[in-house]
Amino acid sequence: MARTEQVLVLEPPNELKFKVSVRTESNLLRTGPFTEVVTTNLKLSNPSDKNVCFKVKTTAPRRYCVRPNSGIIDAGTSINVSVMLQPFDYDPNEKSKHKFMVQSIFAPADCQDMEAVWKEAKADELMDSKLRCVFELPSENEKTWRPLRAKRNEDDGLRMRRMPQMGNPTPSSNAMMKEEGPAARMIAMVVLFFILGTIIGKLVL
Repeated sequence: MARTEQVLVLEPPNELKFKVSVRTESNLLRTGPFTEVVTTNLKLSNPSDKNVCFKVKTTAPRRYCVRPNSGIIDAGTSINVSVMLQPFDYDPNEKSKHKFMVQSIFAPADCQDMEAVWKEAKADELMDSKLRCVFELPSENEKTWRPLRAKRNEDDGLRMRRMPQMGNPTPSSNAMMKEEGPAARMIAMVVLFFILGTIIGKLVL
């Protein structure tokens, strides 16, 4: 027997993406992914004119925390579900096979006991949508994980190489000093001869 088509609209419709965010700690980048809780959002919208009961299931319940994981969505409204991936040891060679399922059913007019609604639901009344999990790692190469302090030191070194050293004269300044040396000595000799000539002239007179 064919099941009823899902009445809820899911955003995103097919995949739940968990993206690693690079954070700094003591000026160093973290060395690995999934060392913290990573959260993604799932929006469930009910475009119908009836209230809809929903619940979210996963194939890896120990890895995820879902809030809220069940409830009622009023007609014409929507709800945001937070799906939190718990820290774990990530193996880059292992692709995620985790999946989620959003199950729904039209809520009875006098819905008071959610447990009873799901227990008494018939197979042809249930609606569901499946989503797969995708782990998104930083796209850059290992340079992404280099320490910030090392990068800053490299930048400082580059600036120092561009600026002339104050303690050592540049080649152009050395050339100027060599050019000015003979001229200064010539002027000093002319002044000396002028003084000596003046003194000798006074003595002769």
